Amino acid sequence: MVWQRSAIVCLLLAGLFAAQSRPVQAQGFGIELHNNLMPASGGMAGASLSQPQDLQSAINGNPATLRRFEGTQFSFGGAWADVNYSVTQNAPLPILDVNPFSAVSGTPGALLGNIGLTQDLDASGLPATMGLGFISNAGAGVDFRDVPESNGTSAQYLALDMVAGVAMDLTDNLAFGASTTIGTSFLDGPFVDLGGMTGTYGFRGTVGLNYCLAPQTSVGAYWQSKKNLAFEDAALLPNNAAVDIAFDHPSNFGIGLAKGDLMGGRLLLSTDVLYINHSGADFLSALYDDQWCFQFGSQYAIDQRARLRLGYAFNDNPMKDAQPVSVGGVNLPDGIPALRYVQGQFAAIGQHRVTCGFGIRDFQPGMDVDLFAGYSFNADDQFAATVVDLSDNYWVGFGSTWRFGACSNATSCCPTGGGQVNGQGANYLP
Repeated sequence: MVWQRSAIVCLLLAGLFAAQSRPVQAQGFGIELHNNLMPASGGMAGASLSQPQDLQSAINGNPATLRRFEGTQFSFGGAWADVNYSVTQNAPLPILDVNPFSAVSGTPGALLGNIGLTQDLDASGLPATMGLGFISNAGAGVDFRDVPESNGTSAQYLALDMVAGVAMDLTDNLAFGASTTIGTSFLDGPFVDLGGMTGTYGFRGTVGLNYCLAPQTSVGAYWQSKKNLAFEDAALLPNNAAVDIAFDHPSNFGIGLAKGDLMGGRLLLSTDVLYINHSGADFLSALYDDQWCFQFGSQYAIDQRARLRLGYAFNDNPMKDAQPVSVGGVNLPDGIPALRYVQGQFAAIGQHRVTCGFGIRDFQPGMDVDLFAGYSFNADDQFAATVVDLSDNYWVGFGSTWRFGACSNATSCCPTGGGQVNGQGANYLP
């Protein structure tokens, strides 16, 4: 069958990427992954703010889209992300005792998981849907401790979130949603010989709307607050005084448009635009400018069961010109050259991404399976005497979804007769 041949091609592509092993850097925007590693959205370049095709994207993105999922649904997804992260330091930093070197980061790739659960309340007479998720929100790292000239340079950051949300119908065509997040984060570095692994937690909130312009055509928007983190005693100054590091995840705004009735209901096209407010976030405001991101995703129904997905994403290079400021409340020795060196450890410079994916509905009765793979084109940038080169930047992943009392297809975005937005999205084949 056609979908079987497509599945084999996608698996071979994923296997080809996974055969490599290189250091990891986040495959999202800035430090956050957004929906780029979710089971279905991962194959659509993350586009998911109006008609998400997996639970995790609705829970982690626009909470109003939770109304797209009926009955009880549970999904488990995982991803492997990797990149070849190379740094060349062309001038010494005397106070930090860093000397010129050129090396590839020794940080291995990262295994990231995303879990989601949704439950509609329509049987109770409430036009609402609840969602709960455990999300890998961010992951990045470089390690040059095996290079003597780097004086132990290493930076690692990981963020895990527990997200709880609810969506309800305001009218037949308009849904409102809200979610709250509590996240645990761990930071090691990036200050040479000054930092140690420290953990903390923070909160953020998200609100969103989703409006059906016509059956299978919808627009969604959401706003997400920043997440305030305070890593206590995370940096030890030369005088042995311990200081806290203030670190925020930025606030985000996004809007998405999706149309799923093209080619007789076989083709879904989705477009998302994100604005990331780095300038309002402690720590990151010293490294990044505000950032625009554009995601374009497509899903084609090969038949009643198989879905082929493709995507492309473009974003601004957020790296900013260095200014004489502290980083998270820490005044860096060696001033601006040291700040540029820190930027070289958090270089989110990839701008072009391509993705593919494949999904099978009712792989087993009531169980769907999704696969995805993505690649970010090589990128390089220079921060004064620090040069960064990213290559072989790829990610692969999968997801399995179990449905209880839910259809695998939705007949429309807004079913005739109104009410909730049921099912799992577009590509209904009569």
